[in-house]
Amino acid sequence: MHNKVRVRFAPSPTGPLHIGGARSVLFNYLFARGQNGTLVLRIEDTDLERSSRESEENIKASLRWLGLNWDEGIDVGGPYEPYRQTERLDVYEKYVNQLLASGHAYKCYCTEEELEEQREVCRQKGELPRYLNRCRKLTEKEQGELAKNRKSVVRFRVPAGEVIRIDDRVRGIVTFESDGIGDFIIVKSDGIPTYNFAVVIDDATMEITHVIRGEEHLTNTPRQILIYKALGLPEPSFAHVSLILGKDKSKMSKRHGDTSVEQYIKKGYLPEALINFLALMGWAPEGEEEIFTMEQLIEKFSLDRVSKSPAVFDMEKLNYINGYYIRNSSIELLTKMAIPYLQEAGYVPAQVDAEYEKWLQGVVGVARNYVSYMAEIPEYVDVFFNDEFKMEDDKALEALKGEQVPDVLRVLQEKVEKRALHPEEVKDILKEICTDLNLGGKKVFMPIRAALTGKTKGPEMHDLIPLLGPERIAKRINNSLSQI
Repeated sequence: MHNKVRVRFAPSPTGPLHIGGARSVLFNYLFARGQNGTLVLRIEDTDLERSSRESEENIKASLRWLGLNWDEGIDVGGPYEPYRQTERLDVYEKYVNQLLASGHAYKCYCTEEELEEQREVCRQKGELPRYLNRCRKLTEKEQGELAKNRKSVVRFRVPAGEVIRIDDRVRGIVTFESDGIGDFIIVKSDGIPTYNFAVVIDDATMEITHVIRGEEHLTNTPRQILIYKALGLPEPSFAHVSLILGKDKSKMSKRHGDTSVEQYIKKGYLPEALINFLALMGWAPEGEEEIFTMEQLIEKFSLDRVSKSPAVFDMEKLNYINGYYIRNSSIELLTKMAIPYLQEAGYVPAQVDAEYEKWLQGVVGVARNYVSYMAEIPEYVDVFFNDEFKMEDDKALEALKGEQVPDVLRVLQEKVEKRALHPEEVKDILKEICTDLNLGGKKVFMPIRAALTGKTKGPEMHDLIPLLGPERIAKRINNSLSQI
């Protein structure tokens, strides 16, 4: 076995990168980086009907967006090429022949009807349906006769009465009885290897030292260990990470939230936030801190602190973490992220020049305080764009009927026309209006908000007024007063 840590992420390209897969590759990435090791990206595309290059491209793009770059494998190359299973069939054939020659595997000619008969026998005995090893002891002559008009699969010969022991880095010692497994298929009738066989050959020939993957693979592990032993190949260290459940403790599905990384990209989540959130699903850092940079995660991550209990996908927590990153990211980045959503909502034109983008930065700077992800931005910006709003808030209309209102709005216009508008200056202007007219804050602030927005709630006036400017302020005041 290789002395240097080598881990792998080996997705099946049958759809976009799932959140569970993203968590698995993240744990592999953090472990490899922390150990100065190598992360390999391998594609398990032996499911010919469902695999597609489109899904493969989606997976790679999602990984790159997350910042989880691999050191070896697809697109990158390396000493163990090729890294796509359908391009490694000659490698698998060599090891299949070795198992057949040693008697650890044999050809099975049973039809689907015969297999169902064997399963029914098990059911009638109250046992789990399984293959009853009918072709185990076929002679060469019998095999030759069957081969004339039947296709065959290759089955692994499972030894009887063995206890298979797994020293799992997350779950501790786990044991399985070989008698409960049954002879399983390692090569299908079309010559394509099954997952349990191909993954062993790939991991062994690529000198993978640690297999960190989801708990759902734990029941596959005894079959894989039997193949390692039959071929005399060194076994990697296994670590099976807990399942991801919804808040109702059922298996995560669409009702718990979006299930693919692609969907979070489209909604305007930040990669740093999703990484931070995924790291906390099944891994417990020391202390109470929940916000970590990638560098901090690499430094702190260890398999010893990965829990064997299921992780809960908490959408509220993800939104809290993403909101934190939004409020601490550069306004330039957030504005570029926001523009497509604002264009789709009809607030922003198709072409945005530098001056207009600079103004949008102010809008986004205010709105980001209210959003959990960037696709929500349009919900909070109408007040910045619509100068000819309808006064639909009864409380706002009432606020504009006070006898002091004409003076308040007149003095506001006078002051904003003469002053450089920025938040601190606007705060001073509002205080001066109170002093100049000898009025309490409510009689000043509420009419100004109502006149400029048509609402009684919204962004702070010292944030809004600088973005509107004198001309738009005058236009909005006239619009509002005309509706009283």
